[in-house]
Amino acid sequence: MFRRAFWFTAGAAAGVWATTKVNRQLKKLTPESLAAQAADKALEAGHRLKDFALDVKAGMSQREDELNDALGLHQDPDLPGNVTALPGPRRRRAIEHDKNTYRPKFSHNRNEDH
Repeated sequence: MFRRAFWFTAGAAAGVWATTKVNRQLKKLTPESLAAQAADKALEAGHRLKDFALDVKAGMSQREDELNDALGLHQDPDLPGNVTALPGPRRRRAIEHDKNTYRPKFSHNRNEDH
């Protein structure tokens, strides 16, 4: 009697477990679930790509600083923007060019919001 009750209970539990597993797998294969999984993977890939781009940019900046130090080129705070200090007359021409460059106060682009 106990043996039959044990096997009946074990069989019922196995059936419930198998049914639950099958239903979970079927829910994972619905179009909505597959679309959500694809979107999650795309976001994850985008984050990895962004992290890679930031690492490359940091490496490029570090290497540029190393090369500038090796070549003796340093940033000059007197020059506007990120212009590298140039030796001799080229530096003077760069500064003169920057002073003589016409920069309009207002943009005349019709597509800009006013």
